[in-house]
Amino acid sequence: QVQLVESGGGLVQPGESLRLSCVVSGVSFITYTMGWHRQSPGKQRELVAEITAGGDTTYADSVKGRFAISTDADNDMVYLQMDNLRPEDTAVYYCNTHFLGPQYWGQGTQVNVSS
Repeated sequence: QVQLVESGGGLVQPGESLRLSCVVSGVSFITYTMGWHRQSPGKQRELVAEITAGGDTTYADSVKGRFAISTDADNDMVYLQMDNLRPEDTAVYYCNTHFLGPQYWGQGTQVNVSS
């Protein structure tokens, strides 16, 4: 059974940092792509960052240079380091994994950026 559990969200001020964590169980980090998506009220869920099993990364244009995705396969962890946060980064952030079709999601963690 595939399970993803996020943590690390919270309320921060603009310019501050947060690190989101996701424990992933039931899949192999050798084959699965790991990612973070986010969804704001009234908006569609969007890709924030993704990392393939080979280490190739993809970022949304809006977070390039500010966010960094990483994995720790030994501990089944996926991280999203978020620096220089902006109010428009406010959203529920979801951990995601997929390989050749099926998508798996965590329950989400809320990030609020406000002064």
